[in-house]
Amino acid sequence: MDRRPWGYYEVLSDAPDHKVKRIVVKPGARLSLQRHRRRSEHWYIVRGRGIVTLDGREIPVEAGSSVDIPRGSAHRIANTGGEDLVFIEVQRGDYFGEDDIERLEDDYGRV
Repeated sequence: MDRRPWGYYEVLSDAPDHKVKRIVVKPGARLSLQRHRRRSEHWYIVRGRGIVTLDGREIPVEAGSSVDIPRGSAHRIANTGGEDLVFIEVQRGDYFGEDDIERLEDDYGRV
């Protein structure tokens, strides 16, 4: 498990052609606004509700909904509910390292 200021994630699968994470976002918290050069992502919401920002659009999400994040798109998710927001992230591309995160905006002062 890898703890972050907004919650935590755990890697469920890490293979040459994909990576799968279970991500938990605390109530009232949100991830940084970011983009990736080398991967796309698919988010499937398991529990809770929130707002996904994708290239300036706000998309409400709840358990059972999903969002596709194309490579290079600016994105983030915010937990707008009173319980943990849990989603499964499936990454596809040619590289899945954490250094492929370009943070555009961050509530926690990370670069």
